[in-house]
Amino acid sequence: MFGFGILSCIVFLPLVGAGFILALRGTDEATLENARRAALGTTLIVFLLSVYAYTKFDPSSSAFQLVEEKGWFGQGLIYKMGVDGISFPFLLLTTFLMPICILASWKSIQTRVKEYMVAFLVLETLMSGVFCALDLVLFYLFFEGGLIPMFLIIGVWGGRRRVYASFKFFLYTLAGSLLMLLAIMAMYGVAGTTDIVTLLQTHFPSSMQKWLWLAFFASLAVKMPMWPVHTWLPDAHVEAPTAGSVILAGILLKMGGYGFIRFSLPMFPEASAYFTPLVFALSIIAIIYTSLVALVQEDMKKLIAYSSVAHMGFVTMGLFSMTSQGVQGAVFLMISHGLVSGALFLCVGVIYDRMHTREISAYGGLAARMPLYATVFMIFTLANVGLPGTSGFIGEFLTLLGAFRINSWVAFLATTGTILSAAYALYLYRRIIFGVLDKPGLASILDLSWREAALFAPIVALTIFYGFYPAPVLDSSAAAINALIKNYDTALAVVTKTAAMTVH
Repeated sequence: MFGFGILSCIVFLPLVGAGFILALRGTDEATLENARRAALGTTLIVFLLSVYAYTKFDPSSSAFQLVEEKGWFGQGLIYKMGVDGISFPFLLLTTFLMPICILASWKSIQTRVKEYMVAFLVLETLMSGVFCALDLVLFYLFFEGGLIPMFLIIGVWGGRRRVYASFKFFLYTLAGSLLMLLAIMAMYGVAGTTDIVTLLQTHFPSSMQKWLWLAFFASLAVKMPMWPVHTWLPDAHVEAPTAGSVILAGILLKMGGYGFIRFSLPMFPEASAYFTPLVFALSIIAIIYTSLVALVQEDMKKLIAYSSVAHMGFVTMGLFSMTSQGVQGAVFLMISHGLVSGALFLCVGVIYDRMHTREISAYGGLAARMPLYATVFMIFTLANVGLPGTSGFIGEFLTLLGAFRINSWVAFLATTGTILSAAYALYLYRRIIFGVLDKPGLASILDLSWREAALFAPIVALTIFYGFYPAPVLDSSAAAINALIKNYDTALAVVTKTAAMTVH
């Protein structure tokens, strides 16, 4: 399909909603309520459009589908959209989480409500564009553009140290991405195009691949974030409003992993193989070190933020194992983590809205007053640990299986991270939910409202459903991932054969 199709509608429809909200005049409560309803309605329509698009998607094909293409500006630069089995699950995750974020902000955001809703709708456009773009320059514009609304969300509606956290987030992610821009220019010089489909079939010289890989790695590693460039994440999470933390953990971190699958592994296979030991080492450090750091946190959001870094270590380990189990597990883990980690931040937001503190020591014995909340929190805590029967187990098990096929020591060391995750997650749960309800401020705390229960219900359902039946995600991505691994192995085999012939 050529021209303006359903993917463009999904990507750009939020801007229409943002324009409508900007056109609203006045600051009275009725106007603000209309802004909230417009944002919620827009995100729900976009989600339904993405579900409809999925009905037109053939998961058995590894090719890009629903492709839209138009001439852009200049020689070789095009507007091109399309999805495959790797990108579509992330697009669905993005459109699924956005209405939940709008609902989560319904009561907690009372200042600059219209601007807040506009920022989230613009952010949705930019995040969706990342997963649909089939032109490298277009991808870069979406990838970097997402920094601006998130910078504003943290800096305007965040906590006490919001300005420091927003600038740290912006500078860390921008600095790495400038190197990726230079790499894109170099790739255009070789291939004469920025069309991702063409670039996937282009063989870059071996010496050039390493520099290109490092340039992309500088950007993607910060975005994930990998150790040791992860220090911006805890600050950003702590200061961001609840919905900002949900999107940060649920979608923005996944852009780094998606970039590795889309660019680093298929376009620079020789460099990827060369740097795999480095990625394994950084992944193991991230899994163990940040899990230990999470154990000593006194702020709930910081603990969950460090947990996210540890889980992203499993993702990079699975991706660079370049086995079908490892890569599929990494994709599944990113989807699962988007649901579970986002839900954990929502859980923190629920009690923060009541008590206005995230200090773990301020709570205890909530099971007596909030049994429904305790149940929901328990489900997501166990999913974060990777309990069988939850979505968290499937991804972690597959990434460990994939890594074990390549290096048993890497898998063994990573497994210690699952033990540590159980330690910090259950320790957090025990201190908040169990014990004696002796804090005076907690005596009258209320359980989940109907709105909050409605927020959690679909995430709980998906977390358990994917724990028992992961086929929808695994089957959707299987063909694309198998094609990726086949092309990767073929490229390395050609290089090995050429090197052997040169020696003889």
